[in-house]
Amino acid sequence: MSYTKRQLLSGAFDELGLADYIYDLAADQLEMALRRLDSMMAQWNALGLRVGYPLPASPQNSDIDAETDVPDSALEAILLNLAIRLAPSYGKVISQDTRTNAKAAFVVALNRAAMPDEQRIGAGLPMGAGNKRLGTFTPEPTDEIIEAPEDALSFS
Repeated sequence: MSYTKRQLLSGAFDELGLADYIYDLAADQLEMALRRLDSMMAQWNALGLRVGYPLPASPQNSDIDAETDVPDSALEAILLNLAIRLAPSYGKVISQDTRTNAKAAFVVALNRAAMPDEQRIGAGLPMGAGNKRLGTFTPEPTDEIIEAPEDALSFS
């Protein structure tokens, strides 16, 4: 289960000092913040930073309770950068620590997007001329989980 757009908005408002357990945000304030979140993620998408955020076709189609499928490595970047974008609308001044952390988190998200996770080569891929001893195709991948024999455990 991933974060919803409402949870991302709540985290950004918490960073601004407008926590939902103290301040009741009106529906139009949430709608404006949701449009800002969608536009920020569309801008990141245009920059090549695709984190799995569901971009709506139009502002009217954006669902505040939709799950985002954003990886954990990008959550802080979204929360802090959204807080920076929302701050002027609420007359808040962002601290230098928040700005520094937002930039560092954005760099982490960019680095994760630039270097995708390693993947195992599937079986049956041609190996090439330099791998004669293994055969001409890649072997079936083996499971890397090492199990102990059942009789190796003793609870006495």
